[in-house]
Amino acid sequence: MRTGLAFGLALLAVSLTGAARAEVKLSGTFVADAACPATQAIKSGKNPGDISTGAGQSYDLLAGNKDAPTHYLIRVPGADPERRWVKVSCGHVSGGSASTVPAAPAPADQNKPSAPASGKPEYVFALSWQPAFCETKSGKTECKAQTAAGFDATHFTLHGLWPQPNGNFYCQVAAADKANDNPAHWQDLPPVELEANTRSELDQVMPGTASDLERHEWIKHGTCYGKSQQDYFSDALKLMRAVNASPVRDLFAKNVGKQLTSNQIRTAFDSAFGAGAGARVRVSCLVDPSDGRRLIGELTLGLTGPIGPNSTLGDLMQAAAPTNNAGCPKGVIDSVGFQ
Repeated sequence: MRTGLAFGLALLAVSLTGAARAEVKLSGTFVADAACPATQAIKSGKNPGDISTGAGQSYDLLAGNKDAPTHYLIRVPGADPERRWVKVSCGHVSGGSASTVPAAPAPADQNKPSAPASGKPEYVFALSWQPAFCETKSGKTECKAQTAAGFDATHFTLHGLWPQPNGNFYCQVAAADKANDNPAHWQDLPPVELEANTRSELDQVMPGTASDLERHEWIKHGTCYGKSQQDYFSDALKLMRAVNASPVRDLFAKNVGKQLTSNQIRTAFDSAFGAGAGARVRVSCLVDPSDGRRLIGELTLGLTGPIGPNSTLGDLMQAAAPTNNAGCPKGVIDSVGFQ
């Protein structure tokens, strides 16, 4: 009996030691480059709530699964449980001890700016390709409403305009509003008050307003913009018009159902907004859960300089420092409808 007890205690000690070594504590921020499963367990892939990261979204980094991690443990607000594992290839890390984690070498940048940039981006401007987003969020109101004749079938849609540096969130926001800032409670956030014409354009260009996305974007990012709600969304809509009136939108619309590379997309930005603009663009992809296709879901643009009536998207991009990482190398331009 004592021998069996001793053996059992030994096994328990080994188990606890293994558990302790299963996580290597890290600090910093994990920034998702794509929509990836955020699982409760690595091996089983158990994913309560079918949680995914959001491309361009930032999460608290808690740990790696080993010294040279293949997965990061992050905190996903609103998930149950909040602690989730994601593959390291899903995004990149910044700050804290995470900055010492070896990163994969970035692809060579073929689009060097024509002039030195003034510094790190002051803003990140995030554009969505809505049909791809909806492949992973088919239950959302705006995704159920998609049609082949709709604006979002052939145009970029607005995700957000995010003041930098990363982590510049929730400026003077009440604790109750921060607590409600998850998709299940966006309707409980304060409404965004806009002029009628701005509201009409926003509802078209940001389909997510059907799920109160604009309330989330204002609470998390707009409160740090330094302007009113009206000015914040008016400035974002002006930038959206520039992209949707450009060869970049034409490239996407003409290649629906086909594959584009990040180099092709960056070259289109050079054509539209001046040589070197493409070097300020990062491409994010997501995986269609139904068939495994890699879809281009979002573009993020680095901007620097005051955004206002006299600024142009090209000037704002040229003033920002280039990114050495183009992001997702290639993906399909999804068509409306669930594939």
